[in-house]
Amino acid sequence: MRPVTASALLLALVGFTAPLASSSAIARASGADKTLKAVDTDNDGTIDLKEATAAGEATFTKLDKDNDGSVDTKELQGRLSKKDLKAADPDNDGHLDKKEYSALVEQRFKAADPDGDGTLDAKELKTPAGKALSALLK
Repeated sequence: MRPVTASALLLALVGFTAPLASSSAIARASGADKTLKAVDTDNDGTIDLKEATAAGEATFTKLDKDNDGSVDTKELQGRLSKKDLKAADPDNDGHLDKKEYSALVEQRFKAADPDGDGTLDAKELKTPAGKALSALLK
């Protein structure tokens, strides 16, 4: 039996972990791709503000389990931190109504659109701002 050299062991480890790294990249890409596919109703490969707002309103309706016209921390299911909820809640009632939720969707859409072209592609949805918006749309 031959002794295993450090270089052979390193090559084996790199060869073994490389597929794991690429599969995690695919998983990250699929999140943006899933959002794009779900929200891009005109199938042009981008999300515009109208599409984002419509998806946000649908998500709001789905989250409002008690049908009281607002969502609280529990209903938001971790989509917003307490700090972000407070910032998005101008009347400070601890809830977001549909208008406040839609305003937050618009704010996050604009933050995710650094080139200001009015649309978001998969690359922009992969940014931290894009991920923050996506959390409000699913």
